Amino acid sequence: MSSFDSIPLLDLSLAKDPSTKPQFLEDLRHALLEVGFLYLKNVGIPEELTQAVIKEGVAFFDLPTEEKLKIEMKNAPSFLGYSRLDAEITAQTIDHREQIDLSTDGPIRTPSEPLYRNLFAPTQWPSETHLPNFKSVYSDYITRMGTISIFFTTLIAEAIGLAPQAFEKYFDKQQQHKLKIVKYPDLQELGLDTDGKEGQGVGPHKDSMFTSYLLQVTKHRGLQVQNLQGEWIDCPPIDGTLVVAIGQGMEALTQGVCMSTTHRVLSPAPGTGARYSVPFFQGVSLDAEFDELNDLEGGGGVGKVPEDIKEMRRKVVARNGGRLDDVEFTFSGGSGSKTLGEATLKNRIKSHPDVGERWYPDILAEIRAQQKLEAEKKQKESAAAPPATQNGNGVVGGRQGQPVEAH
Repeated sequence: MSSFDSIPLLDLSLAKDPSTKPQFLEDLRHALLEVGFLYLKNVGIPEELTQAVIKEGVAFFDLPTEEKLKIEMKNAPSFLGYSRLDAEITAQTIDHREQIDLSTDGPIRTPSEPLYRNLFAPTQWPSETHLPNFKSVYSDYITRMGTISIFFTTLIAEAIGLAPQAFEKYFDKQQQHKLKIVKYPDLQELGLDTDGKEGQGVGPHKDSMFTSYLLQVTKHRGLQVQNLQGEWIDCPPIDGTLVVAIGQGMEALTQGVCMSTTHRVLSPAPGTGARYSVPFFQGVSLDAEFDELNDLEGGGGVGKVPEDIKEMRRKVVARNGGRLDDVEFTFSGGSGSKTLGEATLKNRIKSHPDVGERWYPDILAEIRAQQKLEAEKKQKESAAAPPATQNGNGVVGGRQGQPVEAH
């Protein structure tokens, strides 16, 4: 049996009915162990709010450039705000997208708090003079999606044999959640339509935390998910659904059972117009410590996943010839960080070096020095090793990249 070749679709309303919940959990377990992605319908967001999210989101990109730059991301240490085209890097390559990062409003960091507390605030909102309904619409959507995401996490726990509240200790009482509104210009607008190039909307990556929920606004194909055999599988828009992706944090905490899957976004074809999307990223307590996350014997983490569930996952990997990813799994080690907040801050600096240069120059210098050492080591290894071989699907393994937040 081969790896997945399509993305499963689940109906969240079935999880709320005792007569249909067992089948829902069985279908969810299949998606978690074998795919790491799924479509979710009937999530509980009113259609009027969804349409307002779309309307306000598209309208933001129509604002004059000078207005958008007033809330440019590099103006604040929170990594929240507007990013102009080609401002972000994934898998060491520039992403062709324009976006704004938003968040649950939080308090400004005090000098006595850890540096990663800068990630909580400020949220830079567009001017109400130009978009009077923008903040209220997106604040409402983020709040509702936060509730839905935490409920869905209880279902994930049940699907893999854990207590429903297994993940609860990793959510703050006033949990921060994040969201992006993203515009991907088509290849003609990018000037890449005449030379046969494939535009990178977002490079191959995995999401960094627990779960994310993508609203695909336009009808463009472009989101692709990589299966265990290295093949790229389309994840086209389906009306009335959100696309759920499992993050590296979820995979780490569930001892590798819940699959965090590499995915990417290709730029729209020439002349098809821009692709818009609104990914929501479930927040997790940034104070969580990696030692506790991994201390299963001492009562840390979410508890031991039952052996029969682990065996199911092992069989999935075994029948596909082992795990084949284009992005290194980096969550559980923390990259030398003590807390999830420290690791998250470093990853944000990697993705947005312009913010790093302004607000975190010392950390950015450390990251660049480490990247230089890694590049030199890799160059020496490449010179000494035989030529890379491809797997049966024409994919060369081993490309590295950091966990990011993007769809």
